[in-house]
Amino acid sequence: MMEDAARSDLDRTDRAILNHLAANGRLPISDLAPLVNQSAATCFRRVQRLVERGVILRFSAILDSAKVGRGALVLVGVNLDSLDKANILAFESAVRALDIVIDCYLVSGEYDYFLKIRVADIYRFNAIHSDYLVSLPGINRTRTFICLKEVIDRHEPALDF
Repeated sequence: MMEDAARSDLDRTDRAILNHLAANGRLPISDLAPLVNQSAATCFRRVQRLVERGVILRFSAILDSAKVGRGALVLVGVNLDSLDKANILAFESAVRALDIVIDCYLVSGEYDYFLKIRVADIYRFNAIHSDYLVSLPGINRTRTFICLKEVIDRHEPALDF
């Protein structure tokens, strides 16, 4: 289990740092250090090491989707013509180029991929579907799911260390 091996590389202080930064990525080192019982210099070095190791991928702001004109959430199930390597690579390359797609997941089950798309409204999604999604390479069929209510939208993983 590679994930378990990666977790075992993190000591108690690393995990505490990650928990605090996952909750508040803008927490200054001067405020973080006492929370994890470290000096500011040591805490800074630990955070830098977590970034260099790729444990922390980036720091970002979480936006209110409705307030930035992207209040409608649409999930799209995608089936490809075939799951051969060339078809998969072509589809994944094309979908990466679409900045309208927030997330793309290769999944098991009824669909091959799920796309997560945020738009202003369903009319904008319809235009995106017609102009972009149906022209992605290798698509056999799609099925659209309009999100009626977002019950949970966690932006950070639960860190149950």
